[in-house]
Amino acid sequence: MTDSNYIKIFTGELMEVQKIILELEKQDIIPVVKEQTDSGLLPIFGMSNSLLKQIYVHKDEHEKATLILKNLNLELP
Repeated sequence: MTDSNYIKIFTGELMEVQKIILELEKQDIIPVVKEQTDSGLLPIFGMSNSLLKQIYVHKDEHEKATLILKNLNLELP
């Protein structure tokens, strides 16, 4: 999501991502979730990083979203 109006605020496993999404939506922030994959490494190593998800928020909501992450005691990227 380069050159867009969205900023990545978190990368992590599905359980953490779901928790963050719930908290963001409580504050009327609609996040964009992207699956992080290393599909180019799949044939070599037989596995991928598909368990990791990335959360993006609109730049206008970035400050509010980072406060929510801090309240959840989560690290920012």
